[in-house]
Amino acid sequence: MTDGNSRMLSKTMEEMDLVRRHLEMLRITKDHQPVGIIRLSEILDIPKHKVRYSLRLLEREGLIVATPDGAMITDKYPGFMKALSVHLDELERQVVDMRSEIDLG
Repeated sequence: MTDGNSRMLSKTMEEMDLVRRHLEMLRITKDHQPVGIIRLSEILDIPKHKVRYSLRLLEREGLIVATPDGAMITDKYPGFMKALSVHLDELERQVVDMRSEIDLG
């Protein structure tokens, strides 16, 4: 993809993939807590450096906490998931609006 629009769309998909990875990491952490980097890497089949990056981001957001036994979710998890649901609903509305404005002719 070489034109500007293609890069723009590619970047959007990359961002969505990254958010999806963070959310999957959060869900797996919740289901397997406490869980360490190596185990998360095995479960998700992604490299350890990507696991570390996601864990750092989730920790900065206050959604997980590092313990000697591995990562665990915090009490912010339920509120975050509710807010995420509302946010995704809004994104979905925006996508529907954008799609209605597309002129394919």
